[in-house]
Amino acid sequence: MVTMIMAMQKRTFGKTGLEVSPLGFGAAPVAYLQADRDRATRVLNLLLDNGVNLIDTAASYPGSEEFLGQTIMRDEFVLVSKCGQAFDDLPGEAWSAEVVSATVDRALKRLRTDRLDVMLLHSCDEQTLRKGDALEALVKAQQAGKVRFIGYSGDNEALAYAASLPQVQVVETSVNIVDQRNISLGLALCEKNSIGVLAKRPIANAAWKGAGELPGMYKDYAAEYIRRFAKMGVTPADLGFSGPPAEAWPEIALRFTLSFPAVHCAIIGTTNPDNAMRNVEFARKGPLPQAAVDKLRQAFDAADPEAKWTAQT
Repeated sequence: MVTMIMAMQKRTFGKTGLEVSPLGFGAAPVAYLQADRDRATRVLNLLLDNGVNLIDTAASYPGSEEFLGQTIMRDEFVLVSKCGQAFDDLPGEAWSAEVVSATVDRALKRLRTDRLDVMLLHSCDEQTLRKGDALEALVKAQQAGKVRFIGYSGDNEALAYAASLPQVQVVETSVNIVDQRNISLGLALCEKNSIGVLAKRPIANAAWKGAGELPGMYKDYAAEYIRRFAKMGVTPADLGFSGPPAEAWPEIALRFTLSFPAVHCAIIGTTNPDNAMRNVEFARKGPLPQAAVDKLRQAFDAADPEAKWTAQT
């Protein structure tokens, strides 16, 4: 299948009004894989040169905020971080107003900036959201000018609840070929309420590879995705793609995630320059043909007829 490669067009990030690239950089691998920092810096510069302007990190990614604070020019990127967990060096219990406030202040220091573009609650459950203390702490940080926009990172019913809240301006959630529950459960509400949407795991943890080909921590992390992928039984040829499946699937996966108008940016985590450029090229091609999207949606539903495949947090 031949698709014309187009420029990577920015998308309006919901009610924030920010213009973001459809591809974003996820800084978790910099922390968890202890990647070579010089190589990661090269990837960041390469992505910037190719129009990528959003970086996603979190307080719970060891060393990630510090690395970004030492590496990037602040005004070149939309900075997104996440908070809520308890830390030994901060006061307050998990999801308390005290720890959220302290984590915002620490992020400002680590990232060497006077304001964050976006701060999200990092995958707390719906009960915690309904309690309200954590979100209210983010509202106060926003009112103080420390954070421009606030919201929630999570999935399933908690995502749907967050998307209904007037304070929530941005969400981050799982959307990919083998993780489609949030598409029907939350994306329509996000679009209705003009919420900025970041899609995590758009490459589906390379589920087509199988556990034996994945490095370290990803073997267990991707197990559920690998199982789902096998059960769906779709091939690239079914979707109009030719060539080796290992080469076709990364493009199919990323472009599937970017096929939903409610998704403004898909976050990829890589410290490999070649992989980064391939993802840039895929994103430039835009959404999949609707027929391919429909087949992937149908395969997901057919493989899970009782709708038990919840989104992975």
